Amino acid sequence: MLLFILVSAGSTISLSCLNPFAPKLNTELESETCSDLTNVENLFCSFRNAYSFRDTTIYGALIASDFTFIYTDYDRAVDVSWGREDEMKVTYGLFQNVQSLTLIWNAEIPLSASDTLETIQRGYNLTVAFNPSDVIRVDGYADLTFVRPTATGSWKIARWRDRSNF
Repeated sequence: MLLFILVSAGSTISLSCLNPFAPKLNTELESETCSDLTNVENLFCSFRNAYSFRDTTIYGALIASDFTFIYTDYDRAVDVSWGREDEMKVTYGLFQNVQSLTLIWNAEIPLSASDTLETIQRGYNLTVAFNPSDVIRVDGYADLTFVRPTATGSWKIARWRDRSNF
């Protein structure tokens, strides 16, 4: 009988420490996030998250110091480009002036690859909601060049040529 009381008391004490509103930490969570930028697919995931959360800190971590963005201004029939500083300003302005951004990455076509340089063309759909009655949808392709300092380093976007309908 004494053994039963001790086991019951021990069970009650251990159960009283469980709080259903404070579950145990998921120690496997890191494997489910996309923070490991040694994998290009995780870079795309982080890119999507940066747009979803409208977070320039996440976005800035993906952009190389010598980054170049290029798009075609069809009205003037010229290519326009800018570097990292302007990219961060433009992205910050976008993130501050929209209600939501939804980025969907589609099929990808590997164009070239090595241990430290990779070029991919990838389709995307971007929905930009300024407010519920002002929504723009952009479809296109991004020709992206990724670089990293070593074969085990983190990837960054060095070049983005946008081929969208916008």
